[in-house]
This record gives sequence, structure tokens and C-alpha cells, in this order.
Amino acid sequence: MITTISNVKLTAKINSRGAELFSLRNNDSNREYIWEGNPDFWPKHSPVLFPIVGTLKNNSYTFDEKEYQLLRHGFARDSEFKVIRQNDNEVTLSLFFNTETKKLFPFQFELFIKYSLFENELKISYGIANLDIIKIPFSIGAHPAFALPLAFENYSLEFESQEILKCYTLENDLISDTTFHIELDDKKMPLSYSIFENDALIFKKLNSKFITILENQKPLLKVLFSDFENLGLWTKPNAKFICIEPWLGYSDTIHSNGNLLEKEGIQFVNANESYDCNFSIQIL
Repeated sequence: MITTISNVKLTAKINSRGAELFSLRNNDSNREYIWEGNPDFWPKHSPVLFPIVGTLKNNSYTFDEKEYQLLRHGFARDSEFKVIRQNDNEVTLSLFFNTETKKLFPFQFELFIKYSLFENELKISYGIANLDIIKIPFSIGAHPAFALPLAFENYSLEFESQEILKCYTLENDLISDTTFHIELDDKKMPLSYSIFENDALIFKKLNSKFITILENQKPLLKVLFSDFENLGLWTKPNAKFICIEPWLGYSDTIHSNGNLLEKEGIQFVNANESYDCNFSIQIL
């Protein structure tokens, strides 16, 4: 089911499958800011990553001495959510634990995702409610792909802070011990496909808490992610999008022992409590 919310400036569309944002348009110019999902490159638009971010070693983990299978980025992105609240400019969707989720993730939870429009901004809020009697380990992340209709080299990313970025490389989709550094030029990182020739750029920590996409040096949109410790940047060769991905968690490291409670970057929510976080997309 497709849900549409709008205000004077923006219109957003969300698919109940995965609670996935697949359209964000400027009402005046009709410009689309979300990637079209061309399957020749990548068929998604802005999947929700839960209850893991990235890849587990051997696509499995152990909890309470039992092994579970869980594929890359978890199951939320392929699950059917229920719309529980909606008005003209806001919608909340929910995923409640069930028999199938417990086969993959043996916890009782409810995942809420709320999309809210304020002026020129779309705020995406996550809530993880622990309905269990024990604390729940989890990761959650966003994976929005932003449409770049011009040549890729016409775009750059401007960070909040001037910093030297420490990037972690992947080895068989796992975080390796190899790192490299990118030094920003006046807070900017020009985009080129060569930067992503070894897959995503992964940052465990950044000083910056927002990134602006520049189109021909002019601000296009800003992603604000103060609630998130980790970040990924990603595209595919010759694809006309860039993903700016706020994360709480990331792939297993090559040294992972598979114990979910000891997973690097894992978060916890106590029994009968909720964990809330959000990020925003501002159209400039």
C-alpha cells in the first residue's frame, strides 16, 4: 500500500512494504530527490535497516547458545508494515514481532517509523519498543538514495566540519583492519565513481552531524543525523544516485565471534523501554 503525505512545499510517498520512502518531490518544481530504483543498478529507494546493519559473518549470529540466520541489513526492509496513524503531513507505520520474525530474531518488539513534513524538511523517526522481559540487542540504519540527474562529477558532499575522514574498508562484506583517510577540501568531498571502486565508504565516527549535497557547487539538500554514531556513503558504478546512510551499527568485523551481545556497534534497549532516534532531509 502506498501512503502519500504533503505540505505546501513537499510531497512524500511511502510504501508499506519495508516502510520505504520512495518519493520526495518539490511541489513547485516537481523535482524528485529520491532515486528511481532502476533494477539495472539497484532496485531499492530508501530501505530501513533492522535489526542489523550490514552483513554478519557467515550471515549468522548466536544468542543464548543458539544460532540464527539473518541476511544482510535484516528483515525490516522486506516486511509489510501497518499504517497506525496518518494525517495530511505525517504518517506512522509499525512492524510487530511475529512467528516469522522470531525465527530470525528471537525477541518481542514493535518497530515504529514516522515520516513527518515540516516546511522544506522530511523528518524520519524510528522507535524500537522492547516488549520482552530481557534487553534487546539491535542495530538500525537508514539507506536513502538521492537522485543525481546530472553527471556524477557535477556533485560534491559538504560536511559540517573540516576533518580528515577515516574510512574502513570491507573484506568479503565484513569490516576489515584496513583503513584509509580522505582529507576534505574546505569541508568538501568531490564525488567520483573511483572513490567507491571498493564498495561503500564506512565511517565509525564523524565529527560532522550533517552533510549537504552540492550540485554544481550549489546546495541541493542536507541530511542531518545527530542521533547516529556511524555513517555509510555508497553508490554503484555509473548509477545516478548517492546514498547517505546514518547508522547505529555496521557489518561484523573480520574478527567477530558471532555472539550478538558482543557485536561491535550493537545497541540495546531495556525491557519495557523504547529507543528513539531520527534523522532529517532538508530540501535547500
